[in-house]
Amino acid sequence: MYQGFWGKLKKPFFVLAPMADVTDPAFRRIITTYGKPDVTWTEFVSADGLFLADKEGQEKIKRDLEYSEAERPIVAQFFTSDPEMMKKAAKYAVECGFDGFDINMGCPDKSIEKQKAGAALMKNPQLAQELIRAAKDGVMESGKDIPVSVKTRIGYNKNELEEWLPILLEAEPVALTLHARTRKQMSKVPADWSHIKRAVEIRDQLKSETFILGNGDALDLEDAQKKVDETGCDGVMLGRAIFGNPWLFDNNKKEVSITERLTVLVEHTKLYEKLLGDVKSFNVMKKHYKAYVSGWDGAKELRIKLMNARDAGEVEGIVHSYLENSSVV
Repeated sequence: MYQGFWGKLKKPFFVLAPMADVTDPAFRRIITTYGKPDVTWTEFVSADGLFLADKEGQEKIKRDLEYSEAERPIVAQFFTSDPEMMKKAAKYAVECGFDGFDINMGCPDKSIEKQKAGAALMKNPQLAQELIRAAKDGVMESGKDIPVSVKTRIGYNKNELEEWLPILLEAEPVALTLHARTRKQMSKVPADWSHIKRAVEIRDQLKSETFILGNGDALDLEDAQKKVDETGCDGVMLGRAIFGNPWLFDNNKKEVSITERLTVLVEHTKLYEKLLGDVKSFNVMKKHYKAYVSGWDGAKELRIKLMNARDAGEVEGIVHSYLENSSVV
């Protein structure tokens, strides 16, 4: 099996999860600067939208797929239930220079599921296989080669790993990220990593060469390593732990001062406005403020001011005034 960049990485891999309206180009650049993961993912992108939206809509989608060279290896993630669209998206990803192509088969968003994509694919295993093969065909037609991977869950309403995983492995994705919850569970219960251990066992029993990455509730790199040791998986995808903590993937960064955190908040905000200010609402940026600004006396008051800011200039002024007039370090 062609492994692409995956075969060159040292195991275990610690990678950044794709998160809608979170891991946009601005945040990814900030993360790359302060604590680079082994692999970076884009936000998930609609393959249908990329090719069927009007010109303005297509341009907005393409902005989500912009990246810097420092983010490599970077994987583009797409969703659709149409194999032809998946094929075109894979071809496009190669043309854009991405290092890998990932298919979302786990998103529980109802609007995505209405399109029979995301988590809905767990109900249609034959289509799931077709989409993996279509992506591979698209890559092959491009004349270059990048690895195709999948991100999914252990099942829809219940644990269906014994049936679901072999079906995916049969289509030979290079890597498979498994969220250790069902679609029904969402994030309401703790992720059960015993399912990741079982996934590794199934993979080995089938003599598959697919890399297995676990996902769900990993707190930091230390916790991720512990989960690797307990399950035997090849790597861990970290998601929510990145909020307010661009230093997550930096093993040497143990303490982050309030001043550092607020300085990076301003840097992040300016970059967001520069890269995405003309296509995305400034309010999307504000979800990060809740994470950046918490855990010390006076944080709540500062956070309220920031949530009322209208642009990066106001945010910088609020933070500058706060640092000048407070005793935080």
